[in-house]
Amino acid sequence: MNWKAILLPSAYLAFFILSAFAILWWDRSKRGRRIPFARDLRLTRTAGETQLKAVTRADEDFIFLVTGAGLAPCLVGLLLLLGVARLQGWWQIGGLVAVAAIFLAAFALALRWFVARLKERSDRYLGYFGERMVAECLEPLKAQGWRIFHDVPCESGREKFNIDHVAVGPGGVFAIETKTRRKGGAREGRDDYKVFFDGEQLSWPWGEDQEGIGQAIGNAKWLQHWLEKTTGQKTEAVPVLALPGWYVEASARSVLRVVNPTWLPGVLTGGAEPVLNEKQIDLSARQLEQRCRDVGY
Repeated sequence: MNWKAILLPSAYLAFFILSAFAILWWDRSKRGRRIPFARDLRLTRTAGETQLKAVTRADEDFIFLVTGAGLAPCLVGLLLLLGVARLQGWWQIGGLVAVAAIFLAAFALALRWFVARLKERSDRYLGYFGERMVAECLEPLKAQGWRIFHDVPCESGREKFNIDHVAVGPGGVFAIETKTRRKGGAREGRDDYKVFFDGEQLSWPWGEDQEGIGQAIGNAKWLQHWLEKTTGQKTEAVPVLALPGWYVEASARSVLRVVNPTWLPGVLTGGAEPVLNEKQIDLSARQLEQRCRDVGY
């Protein structure tokens, strides 16, 4: 085995990557260039902020992921072939068979890992788009005195999580969890666009589950406790589960409201009497805005 056939391309690839990063560093540092605003400037979170960051990281790491996943089986095979080359006769034939089997196993594992990363990226983007859709459905409420916040960062002990959307207005406080799920595979007699909520579980065209129910209720409880602690006023937070693209039918009353996002303006403003006055809305909104203003450059 000729080591030059391996080392020269690898050295060239490393040199190319290092050169590219060196040029980028030099371009940013020359003539004292800097960003035009203060480095401590913080913007408020947008809809799907967490999902978008995950998608962006996946896109930035794509070239490294595909290179690593593609080359790993080859490197394993080449290293094993170096050892097999020292064998003689039937031992060498047996070694070649073993190398082929190990290469195929490494190839299958690398391919499975890479496809899983692609699927995760696709699911993340679907979730991001769904949260953007819910945000647009909430936008008209601003003209009616509502304050809308997205991707609200939260923590419970060491666990960190986020509430997709929080709406504060005359109708009260609402913690909205978005679950964007693909359609397809309906059972016989079921519409492929309709989901049923019986107060305890969701009945999809393909089966039943409770995904998002406990999360939405838990988020609302956390939000209610946090607002009471930070504002000093008792405010009920209503849990809402939004399912973009799905027609929802509820057959039982529940603390949780499961809706299509386009119904949100009517659901949030459906009360006969205002729950919060302007002062209460502003107090809660100021606390939420401070919590959400953490996006730096």
